[in-house]
Amino acid sequence: MTDIEAPGSAGTQQPRAEHEFTVRQRSQTQLVLRRFARHRAAMASLVVFVLILLWAFIGPHLWHYSYQKYTQDNSQAPSWKHPFGTNSSGYDAYAQVMRGTQTSLKIAIMIALGSTLVGAIWGAIAGFYRGVVDAVMMRVADLVLTLPLFAIALVISSRTGGSWYWIALVIAGLTWAYVSRVVRSAVLSLREKEFVEAARALGASDARIIFRHLLPNALGPIIVNATILVATGILTETALSFLGFGVQPPDTSLGLLVSQAQTAVDTRPWLFYIPGAFIIAIALTINFIGDGLRDAFDPRQQRVRQ
Repeated sequence: MTDIEAPGSAGTQQPRAEHEFTVRQRSQTQLVLRRFARHRAAMASLVVFVLILLWAFIGPHLWHYSYQKYTQDNSQAPSWKHPFGTNSSGYDAYAQVMRGTQTSLKIAIMIALGSTLVGAIWGAIAGFYRGVVDAVMMRVADLVLTLPLFAIALVISSRTGGSWYWIALVIAGLTWAYVSRVVRSAVLSLREKEFVEAARALGASDARIIFRHLLPNALGPIIVNATILVATGILTETALSFLGFGVQPPDTSLGLLVSQAQTAVDTRPWLFYIPGAFIIAIALTINFIGDGLRDAFDPRQQRVRQ
């Protein structure tokens, strides 16, 4: 007879699991970053945008020509000496495009920061208090939305001498209402959540609830709208400069470069198309980054766009 050992006897070995699974808890920030990293178009756009930023702000310190100084080469085609050619006055186009990109980005980023800051606070206060406060604040926002952006920007820009700082302030002052609408909608939903009730029960002030609880939880739509405003800002500045009411010489911007080169588009097309290509590249990369951030912050997204 064959001896059968009982289970658990000394001669037998207990089966061991081939794979051991561990669950690692991730924070909300890690989840957002992971979803954003899986968005290929957004990641590629982020790399391109960072390279443009570095090129525009660091490049002028390394390049041997200044955007303000003449060279001895007038109306030269692109070459190793002048990668983007020169204009009829002898300015190096490569240096001018770097300066123009820097100015346009400063305007766009300042517009995004100013509009987002004012709009987020305005919308959060309106959504939190509701009632009469909400009605009055939103009517003010509606009034701002009805103001003709280009007409007011043209008038004020013509009176401020085309300073990029004033251009950014004017456009930011006319675009914050869009952000306030979005933030108000988010706060109206968040103010009914349990964590707000808990904070109120613990004696938190209204200001603390708004700035420490509501605004951080509405950060997703705020960031997405900020990226959209960067693209909107650079296109608005380009339009103003193209019409002659934006940045004025001796300073320059991408819109001004396109405006100055429109008469030479047939004879020296590089002066027109190169700054135009940078405008398109910046607007596209910002839009893709905003698209990736929207998907990353939205927990209902089941599919990551490739």
